[in-house]
Amino acid sequence: MKDSGPSPELGQIVQILKGRDQGQFGVIIELVDDRFIGIADGDKRKVDRSKRKNINHVELIDYIAEEVRNSFIETGRVTNGKLRYALASFLEKHTDLLKEGE
Repeated sequence: MKDSGPSPELGQIVQILKGRDQGQFGVIIELVDDRFIGIADGDKRKVDRSKRKNINHVELIDYIAEEVRNSFIETGRVTNGKLRYALASFLEKHTDLLKEGE
């Protein structure tokens, strides 16, 4: 299989394109294999119940939450509060990505 596009990284923000959570944002907290990732948002999808998503069903945003990445490096895990903070600060800076009515 060909490598198409950038590869996902821990702490990277993604937008969900398919499924029940379509249009929502999440943070990559697990790299399952070359096809699947684990995402969470700290609110609906908590760290301990992350959502396993096909990499083709999400859009990788060119933004990595440094506080999440640093938490993984320092402790090997991340809290739901850090995920919520990372997503809130990302959405505050990138309001153009939000669709009208959300």
